[in-house]
Parts: sequence; structure tokens; C-alpha cells
Amino acid sequence: MKNIEIITSQNVTLQYELAPLRDRVLAFLLDTICVVISMLILSALFSVVLGNSGVAAYILMFLLICIFSLYSLAFEFFNKGRSIGKMAMKIQVIKLVGGQATFSDYAARWVFRLIDIYFSLGGIASILIISSTKAQRIGDLIAHTAVVKTVPKMNINLDDLLSIHKTNKYVPKYQQAKKLQERDALLIKTTLERYRRFRNNSHDEAIELLSQRVREILAIDHVAEEHTVFLQTILQDYVILSR
Repeated sequence: MKNIEIITSQNVTLQYELAPLRDRVLAFLLDTICVVISMLILSALFSVVLGNSGVAAYILMFLLICIFSLYSLAFEFFNKGRSIGKMAMKIQVIKLVGGQATFSDYAARWVFRLIDIYFSLGGIASILIISSTKAQRIGDLIAHTAVVKTVPKMNINLDDLLSIHKTNKYVPKYQQAKKLQERDALLIKTTLERYRRFRNNSHDEAIELLSQRVREILAIDHVAEEHTVFLQTILQDYVILSR
């Protein structure tokens, strides 16, 4: 699975898993279904309320065109890069340089949908998403955006499996660690990895804040270890206690 790293304005490096073509196609199909259902409901309401007069037909046609053409732009702008289909598939449009994408960014993606998706029947978008390093179609390249998964996976490698095998006799130090959720453990693991790979003041601060927050959640009053050692111990305790 492809991944990208984004450095925020605070010099914090974030890693995202790029949304695969399958998820983006399914999101598009779900959005299409939502648009069609919305247009059918609106047409039925107009027929019941205003009848089939000429004026009503023109108004209805105008509204249907707006729904069809502006659906993706409106949802992505007002819902932070997520349409209904994207929310269902847990994917999102983000800015590659960090920060929130602007209206002009979403508008650029929207304009090039004509070439990427509609005029080429999705062929251009599919080829570019599969072949480009950041899974970008033309609209993404112009807007400097990418579509990523909003729910990261818990990456387990051989070292993780070996470390679990070696800790069969390990006695957890913090029994409270079993109160953590999987997403909490994932956050700790990811933060520690970012800290070790990119040592700077921002990541030092992130480690300290996360350590303080974990102690608050688990009601741990005093910790003698350094923040990184404490978080690593909590993570190891969680793995053992949740097996």
C-alpha cells in the first residue's frame, strides 16, 4: 500500500496511507447513487407541489443541473474534503503541503473531473491513480492534493511478532494499559515512530504532551521514566494485556 509523508507548518511529519483506486471508485459510485436519489426525490416533490407547468419544469431543470454538477464541490468544501461516498469509504482529500485545502483547491479538482472522469469515462483518472507515486489524478496534481485513508491500519512487522514472542514471561508494569483502545495504541505507536525518525522540537513536544495525556487517561500519578520509555512501556503492556 502506498504511503505519503506530509510536513506541517509546525514541522511535524505526518504519514498517511493513500486511498487505493478501488476505494475511490466505490466512493464515486456511492456519490452517484446519492445524486440520483436526490434528483428523483426533488423531481417527485416538484411534480406534487408545482405540477408540470413550464415554469416549474425550468426551475426543476436548473436545480437538477446544480445538484449534479456542484455536489462534489459543495461536499468537499463544506465537509473538509469528504463527500458522502468518501465518508462511507473512510477516505478524504488533503493538502500535500499541510494545512486545510482551500476552496480554490477543491474547485481545481472539481473542474478537472470533466477530463479525469466524465470525458474519459474514468480512464485517465484510473491510469494516473495507479501509476503516480502519490495516486493523483490531474485535478489532484493541479490542486496539490491527495486522497488518503482516514483510518490507518495497525502495521505489524516481523520485529513486532518476534518481540511478542520474547515477552511471554513479561510482567506488565501498568495494568491500567488494558483500558486503552486500539486507536490509542496506534496513536502511541505512530507518535513514537515519528519521534525516532524525525527528531526535532515539535516531535519532542508531541511526545511530552502525549505522555501527559496518557497518564491522565489511565490515572497514573507519577512516572519515573522518560516520556519515550513510559510510552513504549504502556504500548508493550497494552499488547500483552490485550492478547
